Formats: sequence, C-alpha cells, structure tokens
Amino acid sequence: MAKRERIPLSYRNAGVDIDAADQAKVRIKELARSTFTPAVLTEIGAFAGVFRPDWTTLNDPVLLASADGVGTKLKIAFATGVHDTVGIDIVAHCTNDILVLGARPLFFLDYLATGRLDPAVVEQVVAGLAEGCRRCHCVLLGGETAEMPDFYAPQEYDLAGFIVGIAERSRLLTPDRVENGDRLVGLPSSGLHTNGYSLVRKLCFEQEGLTVNTYIEDFGRTLGEELLEPHRPYLDAVLPLLEGDHVHALAHITGGGITENLKRALPPNLDAVVHRGSWKVLPVFRFVQRRGNIDQEEMYRTFNMGIGMILVVAKQEVSEVLGRLRSTGEDPVEIGEVRPGGGKVVYE
Repeated sequence: MAKRERIPLSYRNAGVDIDAADQAKVRIKELARSTFTPAVLTEIGAFAGVFRPDWTTLNDPVLLASADGVGTKLKIAFATGVHDTVGIDIVAHCTNDILVLGARPLFFLDYLATGRLDPAVVEQVVAGLAEGCRRCHCVLLGGETAEMPDFYAPQEYDLAGFIVGIAERSRLLTPDRVENGDRLVGLPSSGLHTNGYSLVRKLCFEQEGLTVNTYIEDFGRTLGEELLEPHRPYLDAVLPLLEGDHVHALAHITGGGITENLKRALPPNLDAVVHRGSWKVLPVFRFVQRRGNIDQEEMYRTFNMGIGMILVVAKQEVSEVLGRLRSTGEDPVEIGEVRPGGGKVVYE
C-alpha cells in the first residue's frame, strides 16, 4: 500500500494567522498608547503592564478590582458590523462598578477572543476600548487577543474587561453608612446599557421579526442604533461628590435592574422606597414592555428603566447634591427614600 503523503502543518493552516495578529497589534499599540500617562512604565507588547500609582495622594490607599463582559449586546455589534462601541460599554461598566465603592480607575485590561482574527474588527473594538478609557480617565494598560479556530462562530468574538482602581480606605462606601431618612437620587441612563439583551433580542428578532435596520418611530432611529447606544460612565458627575463626603452609598443599576442592585447598597434593617413615576422612563423600555407584554415587576428586576446610577444621600444634603450634579450637566431626580425595613427595595 502506497504511503500517504503528509502535508507539512503550520499554525496558519491550523487556523491561527500570526501575520494577521501582528498586523492588528501595530494599530492596537497606537490606540493603547493614546491613553497612556507618565504612570505607565511599559510599552504594549511586554509580558505584563507596569503602572506606578501616585500613593502620596491618599493616607491609607486601597486597590479595588472588577471584571465584567459585554454579554449578548455583542450580537448587535455582529449584526450591524459596528464594533467601536462595545469597548466603551465594558470600560464604563467596570468603572461604574468600582465607583460605587468610592474608587477612581487607574488602568484597564481587556480580553478579546475570536475564531478567526480580523485586524479591521480588532482595531474597531480596541478603538472603543481606548475611547472608553479616555472618558473614564484611565489607562488601557494591556490585554490579550486570542485567535481560537473552531471555538467561536464565524465573524463573532467575546470581550471581557478587568479594571483596577484606588480609594481611601476610610472613605469606602459600604451599606453601614446608610441611614433612616436618607434620600435616593437617580441619574439617567443612556438606554439599556449592557443588560437585558437576551430578553430584548428574543422579543425584537424572534417574536416581532424586526432587524437591526428597522426604523422605530419611538426611538427616532433604527433598532440597531438604539441597542448599541453605549453604557454611560458616571465618574465625572459622582467622584467630586464622594470627595466631599456628600454620598452615603451608590448603586450601579446593571443586571437585576433596580430591584436587585439597589438592595446591595442597603443594610439589613433598612428598605429603599422607590417612587415609580418620579422619573422619565426611556422609550426603549416602554417599547419593550408594550411589545413583550412584560409584567412591571419583571421590567424593574431586569432593566435599569432609565436610571443608571442611584445615590443614597443624607436628607439635609439633597439640595446641594442636586445642584452640584446639575452644574455638571446632569439631570438628577429625587426618586425615593430610605425607611426602616428588611433590606429590600419597595415600590410606591
């Protein structure tokens, strides 16, 4: 029997294109470098990023870290071919998560994994990451771009992010700071942010038969444009208030909606009473609830309903906090108060 000729294998014909990866890295370096400050001591491409914080600004500094992903909002990016907003999403989300404990971000790392690396798509994603870092005043210190053949569907990828921030230990925001009689101040969201997309995609694309190019009168733009609206960062509006000790606690309204996230800021003996109707619910949430015939309780435990961040503020501080927020261009709304209870969110 004749011997079968063996074709020489390479990483490329196994599905990994090192040349394409090198091409992408050139542009990634430029984008990341645009976020650098003198605190960065390494170039992109080193085995690890080195960052030197200015420890002298705090008496007892502590580091805070968080990780998250964009979730199935990525499916909207795949469908539209728009990849430069999901990076903004992940940086803003992670920044808001450490902000609720009183931290400002120092640096951010990303993990981008795909089946077949497309340098143009990678460049768009990293451009969004760099823009997100500029908006949140942090450094894109490094990351990982992984090409994994046969692991992801064609033209799809996953994106995760990791942030490190710094805070004064004595000023960390914890539930024990919350007091009976405190007021709840809400800051508007820009839309869905990065949560509830599995439900919204099922409703819009499976049940209603819409596409990302469908123009929706309620939004004044296409469905894809609405669903890709980036997650808002609240750093610039909120951090100055934290430095002045005006805020007892914060809640970032992400997966689990107002119901599940606000109670994370409460001690076990107090309730947060939220007044429905005290703020403007965005059109996207009215559209989803109406088209999906979704129960109101389900809406409030799934979506942010137009409120992306809630501040728990002492009653006597409310006027000053509202005024200072408005001076930054925010449109804050007093949406409720804290009362004795069992650590729950109650709607009235």
